[in-house]
Amino acid sequence: MSDTSPNNARESWQGDACSLVEEFRANRRSPAEELAATLRDIEKSDLNAFSFIDATNALAAAQTADTSLPFGGVPLAVKELDSVQGWPDTSACAVFADRVAEHTSIMVQRLQQEGGMVPFGLTTASEFGGVNVTRTVLNGATHNPWRTGLTPGGSSGGAAAAVAGGLCTSATAGDGGGSIRIP
Repeated sequence: MSDTSPNNARESWQGDACSLVEEFRANRRSPAEELAATLRDIEKSDLNAFSFIDATNALAAAQTADTSLPFGGVPLAVKELDSVQGWPDTSACAVFADRVAEHTSIMVQRLQQEGGMVPFGLTTASEFGGVNVTRTVLNGATHNPWRTGLTPGGSSGGAAAAVAGGLCTSATAGDGGGSIRIP
């Protein structure tokens, strides 16, 4: 395993989720190391692609991740419109800023339990997923990683910006109106 002291800290994985799992299984990287790198990259980013980060619980889950599962240990960003119990459940709307999810969506449950992924935060979305721009009163504007100052589209703009911007390997998203194709 590599030295992960602050002077030798790695950047987050820039390949796909399958190759990241291969790195875990070959003991060239660990899920905890990858999550720490992901969190550092997000902290340094000016994309505003995340509305919530649950670092403490995610780091604990990464420490015990089962890398024998299909995506065991891969950090998972969750679209703000998907529910994760105990996390904000705002629908990207300021009116619901204090609402907390009472359940976890089936999709996230399956990615976590059967897939082995480690949910760590919520990516920004358009309010209620209703427009093709990721800019809300609640979260501000999310930036396109290829052309800062422009939106990455919506409603999955935060997820698209986070993955395309190299902040994380995987994120949930939807494509009902082109929200992951627009960016």
